[in-house]
Amino acid sequence: MLIITKFKLALGLLIVLSLSACDTMGTRANTPYSGYGVVQTIEVVQQGGGIGGTGVGLGTVAGGVIGGILGNQVGGGTGKTVATVGGVAAGAYVGHQLEKGKTGNSDAYKFTVRMDNGSYQTITQSSSGGFRAGDRVRIENGAVYRP
Repeated sequence: MLIITKFKLALGLLIVLSLSACDTMGTRANTPYSGYGVVQTIEVVQQGGGIGGTGVGLGTVAGGVIGGILGNQVGGGTGKTVATVGGVAAGAYVGHQLEKGKTGNSDAYKFTVRMDNGSYQTITQSSSGGFRAGDRVRIENGAVYRP
């Protein structure tokens, strides 16, 4: 019974940490907003995969779960708890590193567009489309187009 409780605790912790990585910190990148505006800036950025673009993917989650299960098989009492938590952390780290090596990062272009209504939209896409700062653009379904 105690083993199941500790495993549930470790699994719950892993789930909470994984979901917290999904937060976009209030940004509104790639929203399906439509409208016209003028490109203010274009930046080249690294685009990672994973959940919410954080680089935290299934490799991290699966590694944490497997590490927690393996760690739970070691020792007894407090040592077992420490081994379980350590297994979750180590497994998540190894899974994340494997995921990074598999997916890699690629260049993307982050557009900051001042919309006609005075608001700003930030759009990240894989192609620059030949746009430059000062160009008039149309935003539709999270992508920048010529008007």
